[in-house]
Amino acid sequence: MPQNLESSGCGAGATRPITEIFSACKIGFWPPASLDREGRTGGRRFVQDPKLHGAFSETGRSLDLTMAQPIPSEDAVDASRYHFSHDSHFYFFVTVASQQRVIITNSCGEKLVGLLHDTGSKKLVILCHGFRSSKDDETILNLTAALTSKGLGVFRFDFSGNGESEGVFQFGNYRKEAEDLHAVVLYFSDQKYEISAIVGHSKGGDVVLLYASRYRDVHTVVNLSGRFALDRGIERFLGKDFIQRINKDGFIDVVDKTGKVAFRVTEESLMDRLNIDMHAACLSIDKGCRVFTVHGSADEIIPVEDALEIAKLIPSHKLHIIEGANHCYTEHQEELAKTVVDFLTSIQAEDAAVVGDL
Repeated sequence: MPQNLESSGCGAGATRPITEIFSACKIGFWPPASLDREGRTGGRRFVQDPKLHGAFSETGRSLDLTMAQPIPSEDAVDASRYHFSHDSHFYFFVTVASQQRVIITNSCGEKLVGLLHDTGSKKLVILCHGFRSSKDDETILNLTAALTSKGLGVFRFDFSGNGESEGVFQFGNYRKEAEDLHAVVLYFSDQKYEISAIVGHSKGGDVVLLYASRYRDVHTVVNLSGRFALDRGIERFLGKDFIQRINKDGFIDVVDKTGKVAFRVTEESLMDRLNIDMHAACLSIDKGCRVFTVHGSADEIIPVEDALEIAKLIPSHKLHIIEGANHCYTEHQEELAKTVVDFLTSIQAEDAAVVGDL
């Protein structure tokens, strides 16, 4: 009997934020005289559009992009709609991070598909999506916008068997996804990027912790709502009698709301998850690795107690609880993005101070 599947994606069907088009932005006043004939100056594009007004907030004599503000309609994010005007009293200028599709081969020979958001910096943050999600998850997109707005480069990609990447989706695959991440880190290290941090949401949070427990080449890890007790939460997908059923049939088919089989859980993939010891993994993380865990107090999928357990075990660890936030941070996307950005920029400032003292 197939098992019903609850929706596990975050932000499905949500209105695209303006930050999806203008992903790295600083907004300010400029007099018309500073524009050239192409409506540009200093590499920045000047735009004026009344539909943008709800996406900006004034602070003194400058305007800052308010993260994750929805705009009225899909057509409003068409970049071709934005026009130049010499008749206005002021102009918005928007610095746009370029996007480049990058394909990286993992250790199994599968092609991993991702997008590099290049801000001109060699400092790069790698974003990892959660279970049955992708690089286009709302949380991943909003983090991308927030980080690039501060000048950090971002790479977001699909794990093998997810999104556009090659491979077969598996219920477990935690260790394999950590190896996917390793292939990504090696690729960009070879391209002379400095991996500033690896950031993962939900299952991706476990993946970045597992990565840090095995490898020592990334020194800042951000875990967003990762699970500590991986033997829990399985009943949500497979039912209470999943052990008996999988021992009997060797697999369980999980179906979506239409009755179509969404994925098959094999005994091997189930055991892959059950055999992972996050307690041991947390203890194996190097003392020099800074780990930041963010969790919602109202997480309905992974209880906040999991974050507390993780915090007890990792030597260099900081914990931040977002009050009222659920697993997907549905009503707290802006706060989540700001929390992550503030942590990473503070780490950068600390590192710069240390270098300055040498």
